[in-house]
Amino acid sequence: MPTFTALTTLEGQAAAQALGDALEAMAPEPTGVGVFELEDGSGLWEVGGYFTEAPDEIVLALLAKAHGAKDFSVSELPEVDWVAHVKRELAPVEAGRFFVHGAHDADKVPPGKVALKIEAAMAFGTGHHGTTLGCLTALDEMLNRGMVKRNVADIGCGTAVLAMAAAKVWPAPVLASDIDEVAVDVARANVEANGLSGSVHVIEAAGFDHEALHAAAPFDLVFANILKGPLLALAPDMASHIAPGGQAILSGILNPQADEVIKRYAECGFALASRSEYGEWTTLVLDRKQAGPAG
Repeated sequence: MPTFTALTTLEGQAAAQALGDALEAMAPEPTGVGVFELEDGSGLWEVGGYFTEAPDEIVLALLAKAHGAKDFSVSELPEVDWVAHVKRELAPVEAGRFFVHGAHDADKVPPGKVALKIEAAMAFGTGHHGTTLGCLTALDEMLNRGMVKRNVADIGCGTAVLAMAAAKVWPAPVLASDIDEVAVDVARANVEANGLSGSVHVIEAAGFDHEALHAAAPFDLVFANILKGPLLALAPDMASHIAPGGQAILSGILNPQADEVIKRYAECGFALASRSEYGEWTTLVLDRKQAGPAG
């Protein structure tokens, strides 16, 4: 069955969501609509529709004009067995002692490595992206220094690879949360596949907005591999949910954005412990020094 995509960009979340809603009312009806903020720091949002029949390009042009968007780019995608494709392309990733792999590479885990299995059909947050690799490497460096954590959270967990990594190396309860319902389902499946259902508890939440996170705080380590905007907004909550002397490992930050994130977290009582770049992405390790956020 052919698949057609229609993609455009425009400024502002509200405008993008309105255009996404309008796409859903098209005929032929799209099989799905996505509205995402671009990760390049431009402030633009991408709106995409996915169709099994060629969309009406006149209607698309009218919708783009009405919502102040660029003209839609329409493409026909070739038929691909994506799971098989990912299995071929998703090579295992090593980050210090951690070895992230698909089920199809379970026999390739080197002796002495901490294995983290991510299903090929659930390939976001697999360790291939510089942000996940950076967080796992930061965790590995903590372990090399003999640090032990007893209460850990992973905010915006995706596949829960970071939560699972912490649970495999420390006898610590780990709370993993994501705002996206599909990501929560993916995370729970991965936690079960890695035999960590008793150690990692996955919840649906926006930031720290969940009673389980409030009850478990203060944490002595929090991962947040999301994006600059949400990280800046989370800074006060991060301060109030991390114990003095605890750490935050942050990523999802483009290299030019790192100074702004460091400054905001310094205002909320954090000191920079380390800063590392992986391709175009920066990972920060921050120490919580004060008892309360500066705001």
